[in-house]
Formats: sequence, C-alpha cells, structure tokens
Amino acid sequence: MEWMNALFEQYGYVLLFFGLLAESLALPFPGELAMAVAGHLAYFGNSNYWLDVTYAFLGATIGTTITYALGRKLGTPFIEKYGKYIFLNKKRFAMLADWFDKYGSKILLVSYFIPGFRHFTGYMSGVLRIRFRTFLLFNHFGALVWVIVYVSIGRLFGAQFEKLLHLISAYSRIAVAILAVVLALVLFFKMRRARLAKRAGPAEAPEPASAETELAEMTGREQSVQPQSALKSRDKQLAVPRYAASKSRIR
Repeated sequence: MEWMNALFEQYGYVLLFFGLLAESLALPFPGELAMAVAGHLAYFGNSNYWLDVTYAFLGATIGTTITYALGRKLGTPFIEKYGKYIFLNKKRFAMLADWFDKYGSKILLVSYFIPGFRHFTGYMSGVLRIRFRTFLLFNHFGALVWVIVYVSIGRLFGAQFEKLLHLISAYSRIAVAILAVVLALVLFFKMRRARLAKRAGPAEAPEPASAETELAEMTGREQSVQPQSALKSRDKQLAVPRYAASKSRIR
C-alpha cells in the first residue's frame, strides 16, 4: 500500500494511465489495486475522482484497441509463435476461443471482471475478427463499468480502505495455503493411483502359439483326415472285385 501511494504522489494520473495501458497489453500491473488506491486518494482530496476514472478508462481501452489491431493484422500465427511471451499459450488460446464461440462478442461486457481473461480480450477479438464497431461498443462499455466499480470501492471505503486491504491480504494467504494443501493432496492421490496401476500391470494376454504347437496341431488334423481317405480307397478296392465277380456270374 505504501509503495503504491508513493508512486501516485510522484506520478499521479500518468501512472494510472500507463499502468492500465500496460496491463491491457498483457504486461504485469495490478490494475484493480491501482484504481482502488486512486479512489482512496480521491476520498482524501488528493486526486480527482472523475479524472481517475477518465485516465484509467483511457489506459484500459487504448491498450485493448492496440491489441485488437495486432490480433487482426497478425492473426493466429502470431499468437502461436509469440503468445507464450504474454502467457497466451495454445491451450489457453483454445479455451478463450471456445468461450467466444459459446457466448459471442457479448462476453466482452464482463471480460474485465474475469481474472486472466481481460489481458487477452483485444488479441482474441482481433484474431477472431469480431467487427470493430461491436468490439468498441462491448469492450469500452465493459471497461467503463470496471473502472467505475474499482475506483468507487477505494472512494467508498475511504479511511477503512487500508484495513480492507489488510483483511484481503490475510485471507488471501489463508486461501493460498488451503489451495496448496488441496493441490498437494490431489498430486499425492494421483501418484498413488499410478503406482498401484503399475504394480497391477497389464492384464495377462494368452501366449501366442509356438511353431511346434502349430505343427503338432496340423499333424493331428492330417492324422484325423488320413483314416477317412484310407476307408474311401479301401472301399474302391473292394468295389472292383465285387463288380468283377457279379459280372462273371451274369455271363
């Protein structure tokens, strides 16, 4: 909190504008905290509430408009090649594309309130070639609501804002600790399941018949066929004398 106050005292609205511009370009900057601090200072008369809203709004919307132009001009190959440098890998790109496909351009209205999404809103809108007028309407209206909400939070809480930040910080640590425990348990059970599956091994498949076994089976089949052929040949041999004998008697 102290370092943010010091930055605002030194750079004022310029910090708010360029900070939110950088965040819209997917660069690391605590946009919500900066706006809330600006509203907090406005409560004490150290800044102007509407100027805070204006500079934050311009920084956010100019940044997303720049990324829209980049995404529209350079397209998917640019994201696939350089997206990893702005934390937009192929998996996240596919997920965001599915969201746009499911909810359409109206998702821009709430995109600023979705962590990890507003940073890529402009890029995705350009790559997916959303109409520029539609992008301006939904993106800029969503940005205006987002900016007013966070600047107003800092102004409404006023003197209690620092206590609020301490509470958020304390509970966030607890939440992070709980999340770490849950992830550790999930990892443990996954490793245990993999270990048990490895011990069990694959189901035993029947052994393929060897050449000797196949030869023995073939020999057995031949032997079973041989008596039948022998009987037939014997019947033929017996039939010839019978036919000859009967013929001699007729004569």
